[in-house]
Amino acid sequence: MNVKPRVLVITGPTASGKSQLAEELAQEFPIEIVCVDSAAVYRGMDIGTAKPSSVVRKRIPHHLIDIRDPAEIYSAADFLDDSTTVIKEIVNRGKVPCLVGGTMLYLSALKNGIARLPPADADIRQAILSEANKFGWPSIHKRLAEVDPKSASRINLNDPQRLQRAIEVYTITGRSLSEHHEEGNQTSPFDLFEVAIIPEREMLHRRIERRLAAMLEIGFIEEVRGLFSRGDLNSQLPSMKAVGYRQIWSYLDDQISFDDMREQALVATRRLAKHQCTWLRSWPGLHVLEQADSKELLKIPLASTILQI
Repeated sequence: MNVKPRVLVITGPTASGKSQLAEELAQEFPIEIVCVDSAAVYRGMDIGTAKPSSVVRKRIPHHLIDIRDPAEIYSAADFLDDSTTVIKEIVNRGKVPCLVGGTMLYLSALKNGIARLPPADADIRQAILSEANKFGWPSIHKRLAEVDPKSASRINLNDPQRLQRAIEVYTITGRSLSEHHEEGNQTSPFDLFEVAIIPEREMLHRRIERRLAAMLEIGFIEEVRGLFSRGDLNSQLPSMKAVGYRQIWSYLDDQISFDDMREQALVATRRLAKHQCTWLRSWPGLHVLEQADSKELLKIPLASTILQI
């Protein structure tokens, strides 16, 4: 019987110290880091994503960083394909794959599989939007309930983006979004040992505030200004919707003041952290640490076994 390759996962809310812990472990163990961050995949987005420095990346191999231009879209399905390939390559080199990051959708894709959905269709989306403008989104929700009651029960009637996508998938494929998701469920090809750093709430909020202040001090606004001035990017792209980037974009577009930008970025980051913590608390088989402490991690027998290969 084939034994699945073991993979260490270090996750947690933003600013919890995931990268710090992974880098500490890499001083002692043969680790290669696979980034699990939907914004760090983009080139030119360094400060706001807290990417490791070039010095650190020369010392410790990192993967799935700087692999897309901000004008491009990178999906959970892309991550599943890319990470699967990279993990197998790391294992073949006799090293330990260490997934590090807090994009929960990506981790879920690797853990549980993912539905392979059709790409967006602009004409169909426009038709759904026109119908919604005429009859209201509750009418779209009622239509969804007729063809896909499971999705309708999960999607709020005031959630136009998800309603539009569910109807779009059914229109393109003739099959419900729920059917696609059920077919996408599959067993991971890897044996994932998952560790999450979940600090006490007030401590995490202080870390978030200090980190944003440091990012602004070292040039976060100038980084976004460079992207803003390119001319081929806009605020609706997934890259520019990333926390911090979205608020600074609005500031540079003269929609909000500097103080409002800073406050909105803090609120959005705290909200993201809360969402990540909520997701993780329902994650089965998760080992929780209160802080990024490699000694505490190594007290878990299986963690030591994995790292020693």
